Amino acid sequence: MVDGAFFVFLHKLKNKMANPFSGNVFEKVQDEGRQGEAFVLDIPAAPGLKKMYLESYGCQMNFSDSEIVASIMSENGYVPTAALEEADVVFINTCSIRDNAEQKVRGRLQVFRQHKKNKPELVVGVLGCMAERLKSKLLEQEKLVDLVVGPDAYKDLPNLLEQVDSGSKAVNVLLSREETYADITPVRLGGNGVLAFVTIMRGCDNMCSFCVVPFTRGRERSRDPHTIVQECRQLFENDYKEVTLLGQNVDSFHWTSEDGSEKVNFARLLELVAQIDPQLRVRFSTSHPKDITDEVLHTMAAYDNICKNIHLPVQSGNSVVLERMNRTYDRDWYIGRVEAIRRILPDCSITTDIIAGFCGETEQQHQDTLSMIAFGKYTFAFMFKYSERPGTLAARKFVDDIPEEVKSRRLQEIIQLQNQQSLLSNEADLGKTFKVLVEGPSRKSEDFYCGRNSQNKMMVFPRQGVQRGDYVYVKVVSCTQATLLGEIVKEA
Repeated sequence: MVDGAFFVFLHKLKNKMANPFSGNVFEKVQDEGRQGEAFVLDIPAAPGLKKMYLESYGCQMNFSDSEIVASIMSENGYVPTAALEEADVVFINTCSIRDNAEQKVRGRLQVFRQHKKNKPELVVGVLGCMAERLKSKLLEQEKLVDLVVGPDAYKDLPNLLEQVDSGSKAVNVLLSREETYADITPVRLGGNGVLAFVTIMRGCDNMCSFCVVPFTRGRERSRDPHTIVQECRQLFENDYKEVTLLGQNVDSFHWTSEDGSEKVNFARLLELVAQIDPQLRVRFSTSHPKDITDEVLHTMAAYDNICKNIHLPVQSGNSVVLERMNRTYDRDWYIGRVEAIRRILPDCSITTDIIAGFCGETEQQHQDTLSMIAFGKYTFAFMFKYSERPGTLAARKFVDDIPEEVKSRRLQEIIQLQNQQSLLSNEADLGKTFKVLVEGPSRKSEDFYCGRNSQNKMMVFPRQGVQRGDYVYVKVVSCTQATLLGEIVKEA
């Protein structure tokens, strides 16, 4: 899972002929303090063809994987459907990073089980991180599903479905050291036609003691940068105005040509994508504090279209806890990286992840995390109580010894302080003018549009005749903790 970015995406598929894979945001959802998006997809369901219903839970990487699945299935004669009762195949793309996410998926599987009672031929498949981790339980013990497919085996879906059709359960959770899906053109699901995710690498080598990702997504491997640039260029030619480059740890991106004549690191990749066109905005997620380099920061400074926001998960403000987490940096190193960002990119916003109540955390160590929040002046943070994940180093080596009520109290203190920081950050922008990419109507009123500035802050403003995908300059006139409210002063 991408460090920190936990969203819930629900793909419901309906009928729209002009752009078969366009969709509209229809609902805001919230989980453990994190806000996400639920998407409705409008897709033609041709009569006589098999129909697929797809739900995706987790981070942007899971959402990007769902776009790969949709592409593979469409190439094999499946069309998406909005109606669960019409589906021949139901896929749920899963997240295993926290117990709460797994429980949500289990709840949905019970719903699918009820549909299967009424339609025995319905095929139910679990994809993604839970598939790899719980394959035996899901297939054999609990008998909830027919098919289990890990993150590196989506190309095998047509073969696995044939196995199910012949009366067998099907499973492929093999992890790969090579698979990057670089040869798959993703179907763009649920987007607004303006923003798109582009996966640049897969897997993770960091082995943080609390994290299941290395076990569910395998080792790091980077895509050929030429395919990344080609995908981003094609998106821009299709009127997308912003791409987010995704990886568990984008700063460890590295690629070497077969003959060794060409080497591309993340700073160079950023530059290559930024050079496609000045009107194409570039974001990325997620950076690891041990790996982010001054070269990346200077590249960001050199290009106006590389957005000035860095998600830099701290997890804890205490060096002893960080060592226990196997984060491979300490408090002073992290502070040094924040200072470098402020020196090279003075207008850059920083967001983060924080875990409350990790194994053995003392009250003073918790206070160190609070002091880090005050130092970091984060514009936003993803904040959680620690939940033990089976199979991780922390589960094997440490005792989850912080009482639940202490975890909850510490988390509330973290949230309260970060909320204050977020409000202060937004209040500091009052009176400033920002270039904003118009993403679409505000959720609260069709009379207002919304979009984000370079610092990834959401801005809401009267429509005033502009269109989705336009760049406008918006002056901030008021704010809330989460949103800047403004008025258009001119079009870009």
